[in-house]
Amino acid sequence: MERTKKIYIYGAGGHGLVCADVAKSLGYEECIFLDDNKGVKFSKDLPKWDIFVAIGDNSIREKVFNTIKENGFKIVNLIHPSAIVSPSAFLEESGILIMPCVVVNAKAFIAKGVILNTSCVVEHECKIDTFSHISVGAKMAGNVKIGKKCFMGINSCILPNLTMADNSILGAGAVLTRDITEKGTYIGVPARSIKDKL
Repeated sequence: MERTKKIYIYGAGGHGLVCADVAKSLGYEECIFLDDNKGVKFSKDLPKWDIFVAIGDNSIREKVFNTIKENGFKIVNLIHPSAIVSPSAFLEESGILIMPCVVVNAKAFIAKGVILNTSCVVEHECKIDTFSHISVGAKMAGNVKIGKKCFMGINSCILPNLTMADNSILGAGAVLTRDITEKGTYIGVPARSIKDKL
């Protein structure tokens, strides 16, 4: 797919900075940061260059993504050259970020708006639904299913064949050993609902 020479990075915080680095590694000559509170603001009248939504919050990222789509911009994927993505993996064509040293193995499915942060591992046949965030160093064993707008914290891991319900959070360093069937925050080893630990 042909790229424009310039790209908009929607979000001027720290996450935007790392997204811009990935964009430059892919050959974009200039990154123009968009921000709702300062500097250049998004408008449907901007030149139709490629755009990427660099917002870490899953719900806000989804809302901004939909607004951009409705205004006719092309939201691209940003995949760092050092990432290893299996040829049999399926990536939707909108708004996926794959950071350096990520591994995506055979027949994995990555939906639009997903963040795969630095050095995370998505094993064979995993499915990550829309606008979820797999954090730095997190690891999913084979055939794991992640729902919509989920968050896996830094260095957390999920054992094979398990499921995370939509809008659930797995805390930093947690180890999931059974399905998450209702949204909430899960912490510890093995991971339990934060409600059970109060």
